[in-house]
Order: sequence, then structure tokens, then C-alpha cells
Amino acid sequence: MSEELIPETPEQETEENEAAEPIKQRKNGLYPGVSDELAENMKSGWADTELRDLEPIAQAANTAARRAALSARFPGERLVIPAGNLKTRSNDTEYAFRASTEYAYLTGDQTQDGVLVLEPAGESGHEATLYLLPRSDRENGEFWLDGQGELWVGRRHSLTEAEQLLGIPAKDVRELAAALAGATGPVRTVRGHDASIEAALTDKVTAERDEELRVHLSEARLVKDAFEIAELQKACDATARGFEDVVRILDKAEATSERYIEGTFFLRARIEGNDIGYGSICAAGPHATTLHWVRNDGAVRAGELLLLDAGVETNELYTADVTRTLPINGTFSPLQRKIYDAVYEAQEAGIAAVKPGAAYRDFHDAAQRVLAEKLVEWGLLGDLSVDKVLELGLQRRWTLHGTGHMLGMDVHDCAVARTEAYVDSVLEPGVCLTVEPGLYFQTDDLTVPEEYRGIGVRIEDDILVTEDGNRNLSDKLPRRSDEVEAWMARLKG
Repeated sequence: MSEELIPETPEQETEENEAAEPIKQRKNGLYPGVSDELAENMKSGWADTELRDLEPIAQAANTAARRAALSARFPGERLVIPAGNLKTRSNDTEYAFRASTEYAYLTGDQTQDGVLVLEPAGESGHEATLYLLPRSDRENGEFWLDGQGELWVGRRHSLTEAEQLLGIPAKDVRELAAALAGATGPVRTVRGHDASIEAALTDKVTAERDEELRVHLSEARLVKDAFEIAELQKACDATARGFEDVVRILDKAEATSERYIEGTFFLRARIEGNDIGYGSICAAGPHATTLHWVRNDGAVRAGELLLLDAGVETNELYTADVTRTLPINGTFSPLQRKIYDAVYEAQEAGIAAVKPGAAYRDFHDAAQRVLAEKLVEWGLLGDLSVDKVLELGLQRRWTLHGTGHMLGMDVHDCAVARTEAYVDSVLEPGVCLTVEPGLYFQTDDLTVPEEYRGIGVRIEDDILVTEDGNRNLSDKLPRRSDEVEAWMARLKG
């Protein structure tokens, strides 16, 4: 990684703003400073790269509708929704930036430091303004001397370009904190993303009112529009190809570790999307009994199972969330098949319960009942009835988690929605959720036969509620045990 050409005494200031902070230097840089001649040379000789006649982004109409709905919900109030800032990974390196879900949902933009402001505008609702970093200043050397200058991190859109693409008037974000500090009237913001914005609003907002805004934006995403559904389908299709990639390299994973599986899926996510939507769970053998096994550093052994829970995040930040449990050698053992088929039967019952008008909890209850029946049938719960097991929740020793969650821009989407709007709600068309029952027998669980210990199985699909039932967005991946075996054999050649 190259070192920036930061001068030892960087006192340059913009001509337009005498109070601008000097460009930061890097300690121990190899150059003691910048000569007047070099500084002057770097100001000129650059081509005009302004992009003109740009078309709006594909979801511009959708984001406008979302902002209009938000405006109607909070009339007369100033609303401030930040994208967030870079986060330090180590010393002077940062994590890859991911815009806040609320900001990206309302703007379609993914720019660091961006802020959407909705200003009250009388009977017309609100006027939206997007505050962004403009192109790097070439007069003061920012573009080549500053660590976030465009020469170092790449070109960004001009404010005019951003306006054309996003359909929102754009201004310089560096002017926003001062403007907000002098703002009057009621204000709400989404907290946790931009400390400078929160500091500017510290005496104008309350935690309770800000939380109401955050909860509303979470609930607004419960029902997906057509653009979002298409993105989720795209994510699921790419994820299916990523699972196929993994099956093809299982022999290489056996020679190395779970990390080969992780890296293989990550490659697909970066080729076809923005990233993985969450840390991939590449859990081989007994690691499959750990729900969030993301260390992915264990051995991959023939005769054991691989629980792969992974999802591609699209370039518009919508993620799939899919799990398959695969026999590493391509064939289930009799016991593995018995446990797998039980989970498959539970998932079938759960998916069948997803339909408009059904209670959100129905799919969980349906899947849990099947798993409780199997556990009783296998003699793991004594002579208790299935109803008694469910009443006491005893099946949870081996089922562990809920059977699903909302899905969208966040893998656990709409997470701060009110209980009555989420788990106590009634399903309607446009809701997208996961159905993911599982059975997990820990290696040290003395209440089950020894041969069960170390086996973990989960099957997960992404289900869209439709007008007349549901649609499995991830149905390009087989689920039935015999179909899984045939699919793996075909891919391995």
C-alpha cells in the first residue's frame, strides 16, 4: 500500500474558506514537503472529466416515493438521515464503507459522509437536499495530498452529477454541521452513524423522538416494492451460483480448510454483487452445531456434513440469506439423512404456512411442531407428548433458534420494528422472510445417543409473500436429500 505524499508542514487552506482545516500529514513520510513549483504544477493540466446528461438511477422513482411517505409521516419536522463515516480498521487503514441502510433506502446513494436532510416546506411537505462531498479541490492540493483525495481513493461524483443520478438537489456536506447548529423547529435524526451530525444537533433532538424515526424507517421496509423484490431475486440467483462454486471445490477444501469454502463464495459475491451480506458460515463437521460459526478455520472431512449459510449482497445492498447442509463426500449416511429429512419436513411445513393473512408466527410454530414430533419419535424426550414438549419448549435444546426473520437490505431486516408490527403481525404481499429450521446435536450432549453428537443441520430459503401464497426466491438450489445428492454428483462431474 503506497504512502501518501503528505508534506511535513501542510498549511494550505482553501481560498474560499480561511477556517478550513489544513491537510493532514502522515508521520514519517519520505518527502519533507511540497515545493512551490510542484504545488503549482499539480494545479493545472488536467482534463475536464465532468459527466453530462446522466440518466437517473434505476430506483430513483422508488426512493422518491419512500421519501414522500416519510415526509407524510413527520409533517413540519426537519429529518436528518446520515450515511455514516469511514471506520478505522487499524492505524490509518479503514474498513470498506457500507452506507447506513436508512440512508441508502431513501436515496439510492452509498457515499461516505453523505447526509439526507428533509426540510419542512409548508403544505408541500418537505424539500429534500443531499449533502455530499464534492469533487476534490485541485487549487489547494487536496485531491493529491489528502488521504481521502481523489488521486488516492478514486473519483467521486460532482454535486451536479449526483443531482442528475439521484434526483435530489445536492450541496457540500462540509457546510451542513454549521447549518444544522443554527436550525430551529423540531428535528429528528438517525443516530449511530455520524458523530459530527449528532454533535451539531445535540440540543435540538431527543433520544425518544429519534428512536421513533428509526423505528418508522425499519417498519417502512417490511413490505418490499417491485425494485426491492427484483434485487432480492438477483441476490438469491447469485447466491445459488456461489453454492455451486463451493460444491465444485470441495476436494480443495478438504486439502485445506473451511477458509477455501469461504473464499470461494466470497469471490462470487464480489463478482456479481457488492459483497457478502453477512459473515459466511462455512461450518464443517461438528462446527455445524455452532449457530454463528464464522471463524471458518476448521478441517473439511469426507463423511461429515458441511453447513453453508451465506448470501450475496447486490450492488444496491439487498442480500440473500440461504443455508444448505451438504454431505462433503456427496452422499448422506443413514443417520445424517434421517436428521436432514426431519429438518426438510419441518421446513416444508414452515413454508406452507407463509401466505397473506397468516400470522407471522405461524411458520415458526408449524416447523417447530414437526421437529418436536421427530424428537419425540426418536425417544429423546422420554414419554412426553408433543403438545407438552412444545408447551415447555423442551425441543429448543436442539432447535435453538427462531425459524426465520425478515430479509432485505439488512440480513435481519426491520430489526427495530415494533413487536406488533413484526412478530405479532399478519403477513401481507411483499413481505420477504427466511424459513430456516434446524437441529443441532452438540458434541458434549450426553442426553442424545453418541452417534448423533456433532451433527448439525439447517435448511434455509428466502420466501416472498405473494397475493395467492408465496414464492421461494432461492428455489434454484435443491432441498430434498436425494435431489441434493444428485445435484452434487452432477456438479462434481
